Amino acid sequence: VSFGDGVYKSSNGGESWIHLGLEETRHIGEIRIHPENSDIAYVAALGHAFGENPERGVYRTTDGGKHWDLILHQSARAGAVDLSLDPTNPRILFASIWETKRNFWNLSSGGPDSALFRSTDSGDSWQEVSTHPGFPQGMKGKIGVAVSPAKPGRVWALVEAEQAGLYRSEDGGDSWSLVSPNRDLLHRPWYYTHVFADPCDRNTVYITNLQMWKSTDGGTSFQEVTTPHGDNHDLWIDPKNNQRMVQGNDGGANVSFNGGDTWSTIYNQMTAQLYRLDIDNQFPYRVYGTQQDNTSISVPSAAEWGVITMSDCTLPGTGESGFIAVHPENPNIVYSGAVGSAPGGNGALQRYDHRTRQIQMINVWPEESTGFAPKDLKYRFAWTFPVAFSPHDTNTIYAGGNHLFRSRNEGQSWEAISPDLSRNESETLGLSGGALTLDGAGAEQYATLSTFVESPHRPGELWVGTDDGLLHVSRDDGDKWQKVTPKDLPEWSYIGAVEISAHKADTIYLSATRYKLDDYNPYLYRSQDGGKSWQSINGNFPTGEITRVIRSDAIRPGLLFVGTETGIFYSLDDGQQWSRMRGGLPVAPVYDLKIKDADLVAATHGRSFWILDDITPLREMPISTDRKVIPLLFTPRPTYRLKLQWAAGVFDGDGKDYSPAFGLTGTTYRQKQPDGTTVRRHLDVGENPPGGAIIYYWLKSKQESAVELSICDKTGVMIESFSSAETEKPERRLPANSGLNRFVWNLSYQAAKPLDPSLATRDYEPLAQEPKGRGPAAPPGRYDIRISVGGRSATASLLLLKDPRVDATQADLDEQFELLQELTAKRSELHTHVDRIRRMKRQLDDLIQKLPKGLRRAVSSAISIRKKLEVIENTFVDTRRESPRDELRHPAGLDDTLGGMMWCVTMSDTAPPAQTREVSVEVVRKIDGEIRKLNKLVDGPIATLNAKVGKAGVPAIIA
Repeated sequence: VSFGDGVYKSSNGGESWIHLGLEETRHIGEIRIHPENSDIAYVAALGHAFGENPERGVYRTTDGGKHWDLILHQSARAGAVDLSLDPTNPRILFASIWETKRNFWNLSSGGPDSALFRSTDSGDSWQEVSTHPGFPQGMKGKIGVAVSPAKPGRVWALVEAEQAGLYRSEDGGDSWSLVSPNRDLLHRPWYYTHVFADPCDRNTVYITNLQMWKSTDGGTSFQEVTTPHGDNHDLWIDPKNNQRMVQGNDGGANVSFNGGDTWSTIYNQMTAQLYRLDIDNQFPYRVYGTQQDNTSISVPSAAEWGVITMSDCTLPGTGESGFIAVHPENPNIVYSGAVGSAPGGNGALQRYDHRTRQIQMINVWPEESTGFAPKDLKYRFAWTFPVAFSPHDTNTIYAGGNHLFRSRNEGQSWEAISPDLSRNESETLGLSGGALTLDGAGAEQYATLSTFVESPHRPGELWVGTDDGLLHVSRDDGDKWQKVTPKDLPEWSYIGAVEISAHKADTIYLSATRYKLDDYNPYLYRSQDGGKSWQSINGNFPTGEITRVIRSDAIRPGLLFVGTETGIFYSLDDGQQWSRMRGGLPVAPVYDLKIKDADLVAATHGRSFWILDDITPLREMPISTDRKVIPLLFTPRPTYRLKLQWAAGVFDGDGKDYSPAFGLTGTTYRQKQPDGTTVRRHLDVGENPPGGAIIYYWLKSKQESAVELSICDKTGVMIESFSSAETEKPERRLPANSGLNRFVWNLSYQAAKPLDPSLATRDYEPLAQEPKGRGPAAPPGRYDIRISVGGRSATASLLLLKDPRVDATQADLDEQFELLQELTAKRSELHTHVDRIRRMKRQLDDLIQKLPKGLRRAVSSAISIRKKLEVIENTFVDTRRESPRDELRHPAGLDDTLGGMMWCVTMSDTAPPAQTREVSVEVVRKIDGEIRKLNKLVDGPIATLNAKVGKAGVPAIIA
């Protein structure tokens, strides 16, 4: 479970938020706002889930959150979990107090401090109503409460107790009666226990649980409401229209406009809760992860349709909870932990074969474990138990329970290669749930292996960390084991990751957490002697950040990354100094990190996968904080050409976009950036990496002089240039901010010279405003990047590589590029002559108006010339279009033909077919023929006309 830091408020519909305090409440169960005065609000604060603290109970503000008062407090071990306000009389509130505690091995729900309270004076005073007649007596656990807006005095309470069930009061809590003892309403009460009163119908009440339930007879009987996902937790019902609902579950949020008969999809929200990730070696590489209460998933890092849709993803098993390992040589084979989502008890392990779409269960010991105490099981496996391939033998795979297990035949048999490496303390091996409701789901399986890695340097050197704070190593393939736990690592710590440096075999990194013991400090260690001694590398790491995972870079020694509950931190100096990474990553728990080439990939628990596309600047950034020694230009990483499908981005409007693969929808909107550019944001599809070469440069301060950047081919010829002073085309403007700047070159040469829109009449205007295309794609090879600013300059080389899936040779791609350059040049020439024609037509129109009556023959000649120009113009471009899509009513112009030919050539990474060459020659021949006609018209009739009108003092036609 994650934790928060208090209350936030938005006064502009969610555009921005301010923090209102209550940091130590950690977990807030409910917020209620006075229906007539929004400055009055109540907060149900549960407090710390893993330890006692005084900031528990019900808080009230009367000034919009500037000040808070604790108006109901039971004890340091019990907090408020639910709160209901009577909308017909806002002075009446009901508050549920829950005594609960959780740690690594147990969750206890219930105790003497659990109770239900009522206030009739806006929270000034409270009375316990869980002692009133009819309410279940004895120990109570979690209680959900709801006041009926449709019938004053009616209150529902969903109660965890010995006599558990749904209770109802008709007199505002003075007395109670059991209306339903149905256990389906109280399945895993610590996880659910929510009740919601219909605002319009007094007899309708809803319960959210594993399923969602609805009663229309006052709670006596219930029918299931089908929702898009299980594990239902919250429900909002429009107080004026009970057919309009928003419902929240472990899959996301859903909207209904018909009282829950149908719901909107959950597949439009980036809310995957990922535990662990792995990456394969395909191109583009795919990222694999296990999703809480969903399946395992495989997502490409890039897709040919410009965005990543669900159709690009595969589901390699049903594993929701554990580690995941893709076969290093065969990405069709994926292994994933699947505790809670597969048969065979704790330690559920799947082998998925994408060729057959079949899952084989290969559990180390497939014995049912539900409801059993861990101490009574032969082997113990955690909710997230390690699964990993050997880096030296792809036929060897490891799995971690309380022993380390090894298989050399893809899970068809297993051998234990270690003793029990945990503390194996009996006090941590009982059933979870507390005195009222046992919970044997397996989430609290303890005293197990939590992380495993085999040294990439030395085969058979095996490192194992446990969830109860022990670290062991075997240097002989599991025959003997040595405990090498850091001496100052507190007992019972959860060791989340062990990382071995790619540079030195004896340099080991370790990250650990103790948040489930109410300790939120970071725990980061490094050993430089193979585990004989350890040093803390917390450095300046902020307190309150739990350190879930640590990774080291294989290129730059000492470059470290750590995933925490709120994001990612990095160090350039082996852990002495730490800085938070920004770059658009949302605040979210980061459960796993991996580095693939120059990409940093993160698995977040609630915001899906995120990729930092290029960490090259961190690999080259000096440790010194002196900005003067930071390089102006960083070396670009090798960049692959990725050809998008021809229809990617054809439709570029906001809202639903059907262009990706014709029918694969994505919802987008445009967001204006501070520099004036507009970017397209995606709401329900994954974003592709930047479409080109990422160029990083460092500016000491915000620049007054322009930043100039040019790109040259291997011969030194400049093919593109960009400037921070660009004003007409924001998309070509270089950023010029203090610090690190990023610009993406789209790997294209300059496009054809566009038509001058100022020369188009109203009839031609749609054509003149057609979207501007790109120039030819740069062929693979070496390019030089040059940057200059304020008297400083720098140069770096960029290596552009072909898509490794493509069979074309360098000669093939060079031939394609040369043809595209020829056609681009010809299109520029065509546009130049169209602009030339339009200028002459304007001059002729002006001349016809100004010629004296005595030069009627000249007028006739001018009209005749204008008609001939229009014939040539209409051969070049279709001038009869009345909109950009009005292209079917008339023959295409040569410009369209040329554009279509260029499109044909650039569709794939291949040499142009012979017939394409032939048609290209034919099109160019036709264009040249029209140009000759135009020049002949200029040299003949127009020159003659100029001679005539010149005698009359009328300006000549400038051709």
